[in-house]
Amino acid sequence: MTPQELFEDAARRPSQVAAHVLDGIRPEVLHAMPGGTANSIAWLVWHAARQQDAQVAALAGTPEVWTAQGWSARFGLDVPGSPTGFGDGPEDVARIRVSSPELLRGYLDAVVDHVVAYVHGLTAAQLDDVVDRSWDPPVTRGVRLVSTVDDAAQHVGQAAYARGLVEDGWSGPY
Repeated sequence: MTPQELFEDAARRPSQVAAHVLDGIRPEVLHAMPGGTANSIAWLVWHAARQQDAQVAALAGTPEVWTAQGWSARFGLDVPGSPTGFGDGPEDVARIRVSSPELLRGYLDAVVDHVVAYVHGLTAAQLDDVVDRSWDPPVTRGVRLVSTVDDAAQHVGQAAYARGLVEDGWSGPY
């Protein structure tokens, strides 16, 4: 297994978990905010994709999948600019409403496909390039890529937990 194949396996896991979380979900469960202020499942899956899309586009020097593939228009969110979810409060979370879980899944899958294609084109030396010196130690391209997958996995895991909180009797295949 090459490093790129290993990364691909890890990068695809959030999409696989999201597929289970979103399967058969009702709109009221998708948009429920546990406790009235916690992140909804819709926001968690959307943010898992948005953060990875924005960060990898910056690394790759390419447009975000969000705009380049028309996802922003398909989502039609009532939010200013090109949000990613970083720093969102309860009011911001409540504005992330989607027409279907398939829309969330499609966007996450498109982002993962873009990330995987990008990584498959990188050399070991490029993975070692320092991309952010504001951290100690400085962050390499490879470390940033792993960070985006970790962030996506955590948010999709939170979505699974939230579904279990909101929908009595639901449990994923985990």
